Amino acid sequence: MSNPYISGLYEIVIGITAADESNLINYWEKFGYTVNLSGNLHAETAKKLYGVNSNLHSLRLQNKVTDRSLVRLMIWDNPINQGLELSPLKVVGSRWGTSLSLDVFNVANHAEDAQAIGLPIYYVPPQRNLINRPENFLPFYQANPCVHEMVLIQLLTRQVIFQRHDYHRPNSGIVNLDSHFKSSEFVHAGLIVDCEHKTLDFYDQVLGLVRVVDNVESGYSVASRNILEVKKENPDERMFNYYFIAPGYDLKEKNKIRSGNFEVLRLEGNLEHKQTYSRPGCLGTSLYTLQVTNIDSYHQKVSNSEATGVTEIIINEFKEKSFSFVAPDGYFWTLLQS
Repeated sequence: MSNPYISGLYEIVIGITAADESNLINYWEKFGYTVNLSGNLHAETAKKLYGVNSNLHSLRLQNKVTDRSLVRLMIWDNPINQGLELSPLKVVGSRWGTSLSLDVFNVANHAEDAQAIGLPIYYVPPQRNLINRPENFLPFYQANPCVHEMVLIQLLTRQVIFQRHDYHRPNSGIVNLDSHFKSSEFVHAGLIVDCEHKTLDFYDQVLGLVRVVDNVESGYSVASRNILEVKKENPDERMFNYYFIAPGYDLKEKNKIRSGNFEVLRLEGNLEHKQTYSRPGCLGTSLYTLQVTNIDSYHQKVSNSEATGVTEIIINEFKEKSFSFVAPDGYFWTLLQS
C-alpha cells in the first residue's frame, strides 16, 4: 500500500438553518458555486462525528474546481449557537476563505450598498498590497505585480476576496466566468491563533502538510494593518505568518501552484477567543475538511498525537469514512477518506 496522503483544503463548511438554505445557495451561485451532492445524518450519528446532538442535512457545492476548495452547507435542526457573526478577522477562532475575483471592486460596491441600507455586514474596502515589486520600479515600463484585497463578513459568511494585477497563477484561482462576481475556488483558508510557535508543528509533523512559510513576522504594510486591524504603533501587537500546502507541490514553481492551502496567522497581543463559536453546530463558517488516502493510518497518527476529542471513524452524511478531532491550537477538523 502506498504512503498515506493528505490533500489541502477540501471544504469550507458553513452552518445554517433550514430557513437560510435558499438564500445561501443563491448567494454562493453568485460566486460560481452550485449544489452537486446532498446527504443526511441522524442526531445520534451527528453527535458521534461532530459533537452535535441534532439532525443534519448537508449540501456540497463546487465551483469549476471539483477536487478541492468546495463549500459544504450544514443545515442543523438544532444549532448550538449563532457562530462568529460579524466578528472581525482578528479573533481566535476566526476562519475565512480567500478567493480570486476578476472585479473585486464590484464586490466592494455591493458591500458598501448593503451596509448603506442597514444589512448586517462588516467589510474592509479593497486595499492594495505589492507583490515583489522590483527595486527602482518604473511605472508603465515594468510589470507592477500587486493585489487589491478586501474583507467581506456577513452573519453566515466570512470571505477575503482579491484581484490580481500584472501576474497570473493558472492553477490557483480558476475563475468561473459564468458567475456574477467572476470568482474562483478558495485559494486558501485562514486561521487566527495565539498559541506558541511549536503548537503548529501538528500540521506538518502529524497531518503531513508542507510548511512553506514558517513564523515570518509580517511586514506592516498599510493594507495588512487595515485588513487584520493590527496596529503598528502598538508594540504588543505582532503578527507571524505560516503557510501550509498539500505535499507534492512546490511553491517555487509559480505556474504549478494549486489552490486549497492554509494561511495561519499567529498574533501576539490581547485577542478575543471565540473558538466555541467556530466548530460544527455553530452557524456560519465553522469547519475545514481535508481528504486522506488511508484514513485508518491517519486515525492512528492523530490518536497518538496531542490532538483531543478524536472520534471513531464514522460514515458521514455523504457516505464517506471520516473522523473528527481538535488540533492542539484548539481548532476542530474533520478528515475524509478520498
